[in-house]
Formats: sequence, C-alpha cells, structure tokens
Amino acid sequence: MSGAVVLRDAVPDDEALVAQFVRALAEYEKLLDEACGTEADFRRALFGTPPRAWALVAELEEEPVGFAVWCYSFSTFAGRPGLFVEDVFVVPEQRGCGIGRQIFRHLARRALDEGCARMEWRVLNWNTPAINFYRSIGARPLDAWTDQRLEGAALQSFAA
Repeated sequence: MSGAVVLRDAVPDDEALVAQFVRALAEYEKLLDEACGTEADFRRALFGTPPRAWALVAELEEEPVGFAVWCYSFSTFAGRPGLFVEDVFVVPEQRGCGIGRQIFRHLARRALDEGCARMEWRVLNWNTPAINFYRSIGARPLDAWTDQRLEGAALQSFAA
C-alpha cells in the first residue's frame, strides 16, 4: 500500500459501488445466492427519508478498495444505542495492509461520538482470518447468545 487510505461517507450515486462490494463479500462468504439487494434497495436504505443504514467507502489513490455498512440498534439494558456493523469488506489484494483496522477504528470513534454504548457485528464461524483480526482489536464473542431470524415466507406467514 503506497498511498494514504481515505474513508468517506457514501453519497448518492455510490449505490452501484455498494452493491458491487456486497456481491464481492457474498462471493467470498460463499453466500452469493443470498445477495439479492439492488442498487435501488441500497439507494432507498442509505439515502431515503429516513435513512435505515449508513455506509462508508475506503479509497486508496482515489480507487475504492473497501466499504462498511452499519445501522443502529438499541440496548434497553444500557439505555443507549449501539452501532451494528452489518458488513465490512476490503478487496483481496489490499487485505493485510491495515484498511480493515482503519475502518473499524473509524466506526468505533463514530459510535463513541454518537453516544453508543457498544459496537457489534457478526462473523461466520469458518472465517478464521476475520476472527483472528477481531480478537487482535479486542473484540470478544458472545457465546451465550444465538442469533434468530424470521424472513421470507415464514415472516409473511407469521405477520398474517
């Protein structure tokens, strides 16, 4: 990595880039068949009124090399919001250069600046490189909690 990495908030017209990075991440995670978000979906989520998610783009020499998408949760126990990192991705040829660390540090500062009690995210159990990175920055797994999901036909059926 020769130049400085610039982290910037995503702006309208970045939705194609976000969609591209999401597909690249999904391919890496072997979940490409689940990546069905469209540019219109990302435009609505990131730049609609109100926004439902936020994103940043990492650039090296003005070329996009990574991104992050996050939203906010709320902890009733803490009585404060939390920053939930939905996705972080750095292009393979730039991994190991500190870009992921810069993204996470940026988000940690944002969480503190916005009064968040914590920052959380998920990692696939097989993703040892990511798990090792998360341990290196002081993150710890929440083994006592199991994610639950209601989606698709089950969500529609239950809502009815």
